Amino acid sequence: MNNKKWYGFNMIWLFSMGDRKEVSPSEIVINEKELDFIADMGCNFIRVPTDYRFWTHNFDYENRDEAMLKRLDACVDAVVSRGMHCSLNVHRAPGYCINGAELEKHNLWKDAVAQDAFVSLWKFLAERYASYSAGQLSFDLLNEPPNIGQYGMTRGIHEKLMRRTAAAIRSVTKDRPIILDGLCGGNVAMPELADLGAIHSTRGYQPMSVTHYQADWCPAAQTGKAPVYPGTEWDGKIWNRNTLLEHYAPWKALSDKGVSVHVGEFGCYDKTDHKTAMNWFNDLFSVYRELGWGFSLWNFTGEFGIIGHNRPGTIWESIKGFKVDRELYDLLKEYMR
Repeated sequence: MNNKKWYGFNMIWLFSMGDRKEVSPSEIVINEKELDFIADMGCNFIRVPTDYRFWTHNFDYENRDEAMLKRLDACVDAVVSRGMHCSLNVHRAPGYCINGAELEKHNLWKDAVAQDAFVSLWKFLAERYASYSAGQLSFDLLNEPPNIGQYGMTRGIHEKLMRRTAAAIRSVTKDRPIILDGLCGGNVAMPELADLGAIHSTRGYQPMSVTHYQADWCPAAQTGKAPVYPGTEWDGKIWNRNTLLEHYAPWKALSDKGVSVHVGEFGCYDKTDHKTAMNWFNDLFSVYRELGWGFSLWNFTGEFGIIGHNRPGTIWESIKGFKVDRELYDLLKEYMR
């Protein structure tokens, strides 16, 4: 299987319910101008992370809200209609999310009811979107499984669940592309699933002392001083381009054996200064080009995006009605070629 040369963004229309108890379908607004801008950039990929609670209420897993599902349909259609590939991801699944797993009633790694609901959801989505071609739509099964041992997750439990889910999808659509996020928040490769015929999705957030500086949801990344790159210390290493290559060595080993690898998420929080961030982005993109991997920035608008962030030292330029981080925009376009 060839590496997927998919380039684009994560769009967070249905990313998280947060602490809301109810959301109206009318609140899910797709910014068509943003998608037009992205397509005009030359992008060919949009990842759509979703929270199952938008269409499932009170943990009643099999009773799905059709009005909200129609908004999900609209998200997929908006991407595909522009000639871009849509990767539909379950970011919060019955029994697990990397952000706030304690909000779930069940545990995806321990409870059969959650595992059955997970498989059932994906079979339902496979049936709902069976008319889309493999070139138009892929299924990214679960965003960023936890650290091994966390919440009771083991490699064996994860492997069994992913194989079972893939089989359910393929019973409906044999050639539907399936994407598996790496373990430990997307960072750890999964050679035990190399034979499944799936695309393996890694992450681009290392070193987190650079990419998550002052991010309040990531206290481990707070070192007490502004990061530098190259040369920052994180996880017992001094980070530079060679360290990035070392980090991705297990993923390269999979790629060398014919497993398709893609970077489903990457980015840098906007409290890191622009020069440091761009030094890191330049190395990261050059590594991805060397390895032959496509990538998807988290995200388009906001603290990690190419518009709407507050990164110190950024040069802004108006492009097609958007105030854009010109240097990051140009770098993305350069490495999509």
